[in-house]
Amino acid sequence: MTRPTRLSLDDVHARVASIAGYEVVEGPVLAIRRTYEHATFARGIEFVAALAKVADEMDHHPDIDIRYRRVTVTLSTHDAGGITELDLAQAVRANALAG
Repeated sequence: MTRPTRLSLDDVHARVASIAGYEVVEGPVLAIRRTYEHATFARGIEFVAALAKVADEMDHHPDIDIRYRRVTVTLSTHDAGGITELDLAQAVRANALAG
């Protein structure tokens, strides 16, 4: 399997602007992040379970933080050292799952 290509910071900012709710997180490793608010805790867990299936399908796994009805998804391709097409595609799919 070929290693995904890291996108430039300018590309990341431009592309993330078109993905609802996501923000760029600049730190030791560049990431994108969104917090989803769900009606109930159970609905948040259902979202996480659906996202886990997508992650396994893509073989690309986000960092997920669950705080009652809020689920924060952070995406970065660790072996590429930043954001790749995989992260952007998964953000779009997560938004579709959240409705």
